Amino acid sequence: MLSRLYSVTLEGIEGILCEVEVDISLNGLEKPMIVGLPDTAVKESIERVRSAITNSGFRYPETLALINLAPADVKKAGPAFDLPIALGILASGDKITSDKMGDYVIAGELALDGRVRPVNGVLSMAMAAARQGFKGIIVPIENASEAAVVQDIEVFGVGSLTQAVAFLTEQLPIEPTVIDIENLFRRSSAYDIDFSDVKGQESVKRALTIAAAGGHNVMMIGPPGSGKTMLAQRMATIMPDLTLAESLETTRVYSAVGLLEKGKALIATRPVRTPHHTASGPSLVGGGTHPRPGELSLSHHGILFLDEFAEFPRNVLEMIRQPLEEGAVMVNRAKGTMRFPARFILIAAMNPCPCGYFGSDHKRCRCTTVQIERYMAKISGPLLDRIDIHCEVAPVSFHCLRSGPDGTPSEQIRRQVSAARAIQSARFGKDGLMTNATMAHRDIQKCCKLDETCQMMLKQAMTEFGLSARAHDKICKVARTIADLENSDTIHPEHLGEAISYRKLDRKL
Repeated sequence: MLSRLYSVTLEGIEGILCEVEVDISLNGLEKPMIVGLPDTAVKESIERVRSAITNSGFRYPETLALINLAPADVKKAGPAFDLPIALGILASGDKITSDKMGDYVIAGELALDGRVRPVNGVLSMAMAAARQGFKGIIVPIENASEAAVVQDIEVFGVGSLTQAVAFLTEQLPIEPTVIDIENLFRRSSAYDIDFSDVKGQESVKRALTIAAAGGHNVMMIGPPGSGKTMLAQRMATIMPDLTLAESLETTRVYSAVGLLEKGKALIATRPVRTPHHTASGPSLVGGGTHPRPGELSLSHHGILFLDEFAEFPRNVLEMIRQPLEEGAVMVNRAKGTMRFPARFILIAAMNPCPCGYFGSDHKRCRCTTVQIERYMAKISGPLLDRIDIHCEVAPVSFHCLRSGPDGTPSEQIRRQVSAARAIQSARFGKDGLMTNATMAHRDIQKCCKLDETCQMMLKQAMTEFGLSARAHDKICKVARTIADLENSDTIHPEHLGEAISYRKLDRKL
């Protein structure tokens, strides 16, 4: 007898609907067989399923089964097919009868005793099921709140194979999982840190405020212990709150790679990722044999903080150039191209020299000129061109640390940033997803008009510092953001002058 159920496999972070066909033939087979490009975890599921069925009190069919996962040209990975395969075997062997199986997408890993274990990527699975018009989705009970974020489909959480069978045969009614998204955001959107923790560094705070307001990338250069890491970690607290659409996109990435915290349905705060400088290219950008998102995608709608920037291998740093421009990572394989979202603000931090004290008034630098030049040369010109704001971070004095006033709280800065973002949203439309930093050249011509004085200032800066065309555009974008913070329709000379001052490294390299 043939049975047909539906499940979902992940390709990157996208859910792809799959048919699970189970045929138990009277003639039998030499052994149970799974076809349809299954990976090792899927192939091994037959043994888990056998034990789960037996230990749940059902009789495993004596006649062996052929299991087909369609479409056959899509790789099936992970243990999420355990539950639908087990239900298919029971239905094909006349152990259960249900007219509801075709109404639901089913996913879940089985333990040997029949318990249903959580799986990765349930949010993307629920989205795929909703797109295809299914009545509901049956998932592990631990994943139910995550799937319930999708409002267009009923979500039923089950804790065991027995419970799933009872639900489908209408012996056990299960209430669909429902969550209050607004209340969830309100409870989960608070940060444990605040910008007021930072003493001094007013010029750097100003630069980070501009970066948050316009979505600009930042390079901080300064000696060890000057507060670069502390500032970067608090950057997210001054950015506008995540919207539901942004939260869903970010949560999908974390869910697909299994990094969503247990019991957490949504990521409601902007992520801050801090990979170590020994990170490999695939771990940073994404990829692998079975492509999966890297740190760039895990920073989506948040902050990617690369400390000790010059210590990263140069070939790894060059990999982030294209994502910085396009807001996405493209992983090319022989079978096709996979796209991972990667719209983030890059904050890079580095020392001015190998020992860290070049130009310091408090400690003598021990590096030679050649060592300093070699160290700074690790950052290529094209990569530096893609960083909008360069700022120097000076050491904080003892007096400021011990008796200086607390800094401006994050909430106050966030209001300024949100007001500037609202101006940009009205300017560009596109649901507020476009910022000044993402303007194309034609947008710059339209939105960053300069009077004669500003044009002369910019011309002089480009000539004196040898700036590129990309640096020209970056200056215009930053000046536009500064004007937005001042609620000015026009870019004035003081706005442009401040933007030019943030190209410090162009003058040194």
